Amino acid sequence: MIRRNAVSSNHPHAIVSVIRITFRKWDHAKCFWSFRKTLRHLISLIIPLFLAACASESVIHVPARYIADARLVPPDRTLILSDGARIPFRIWRATAPQHGIILALHGFNDSRDAWETTAPALAARGFTIWAPDQRGFGAAPDRGGWPGVARMVADTVEELTFIARQHPDTRLYLMGESMGGAIAMLTMSRSSELRSGLPKIAGTILLAPATWNLGAGADIPVRLLAAIAPNGRVTGRELPVHITASDNIAALRRLYFDPLTLHSTKLIALRGLVGLMSTAAHSAQNLHGPTLIIYGDRDQLVPADVMALTWRRFPKTVRRDVIPGGHHLLLRDKAHGRVVNDILSWFTDPDMLLPSGGDLSAATWASLHAANPATSGPTSAEPFFLLPSRMDALPAQ
Repeated sequence: MIRRNAVSSNHPHAIVSVIRITFRKWDHAKCFWSFRKTLRHLISLIIPLFLAACASESVIHVPARYIADARLVPPDRTLILSDGARIPFRIWRATAPQHGIILALHGFNDSRDAWETTAPALAARGFTIWAPDQRGFGAAPDRGGWPGVARMVADTVEELTFIARQHPDTRLYLMGESMGGAIAMLTMSRSSELRSGLPKIAGTILLAPATWNLGAGADIPVRLLAAIAPNGRVTGRELPVHITASDNIAALRRLYFDPLTLHSTKLIALRGLVGLMSTAAHSAQNLHGPTLIIYGDRDQLVPADVMALTWRRFPKTVRRDVIPGGHHLLLRDKAHGRVVNDILSWFTDPDMLLPSGGDLSAATWASLHAANPATSGPTSAEPFFLLPSRMDALPAQ
């Protein structure tokens, strides 16, 4: 038997969180003895993490009753990028008259299957979803590695350009969840010279984007470990972090057993992710074009202080939507229909109030967390976690 949150509680980004807390203790040390105690705490973290880095990718044993959750869905198309990389896509084609195409970017250790729960509903309303395995994830090249932020943004631009050329008369949208949201932010915050090569984007949807400013020095342990053993792997199982990524156990079970999901993280990828989060956090004020950001007020993976910092940096023109009771994996939650309806409403009539009541919820949440634009607040935030990667067992059904 497993708690519903176990799919996230053992994610390797718990490591980053605990290290961040350690550095906060270091910053607040008042004397030599407390400094020494904090240093011992940091060393006690690094040693087991270094030993854990010898681990290999987990082998997932699938009980017979969960075989359907372990299905491998073949790609609908493979796109060859400018450097020869072959990127697999799942495509959910519009089943009603087509109104637009969405390029959907998944989160860390996830895959092109991230949109299975909600893509059919979007397709039924006339929106085709193109979902790639981002490089380093799923079945894309360099699985488990880290291609670099510049390469990931360049891949996104190439994919958008290809779709725009194939469908020149169709509105094109960019949507990203968690890490995918961070990549979408960097794509849409490029300088005017770089944006000249980007096709027209009708709108950008950010689902709990991975933006996190760790603060000075907090990433030193991660960079140190990555320098010592770049291909070492960690899972985060050693750390007592318990969080809930979604209230939908069926969706979490599918995520866990999906053969495209990564269940351990190379240290070089962890280091790259930390850099991406920081870069995305600082890019928020440079976003261009119509943008909708959606956040769940029960998101334990992107804490409120982290999201509040990002919201303060966003331009005032960014549409803000808070889903009461929503978790990090908003489009996998049981109430994902509310999120889908808000996205569709924003697509069709961006000046109308969102059907979930998210405008009012966002205004209330922003006031409670000092998250309105130009509001003063801290420049770095508490721990941040990303997408889940592991479940140790499953409840019998």
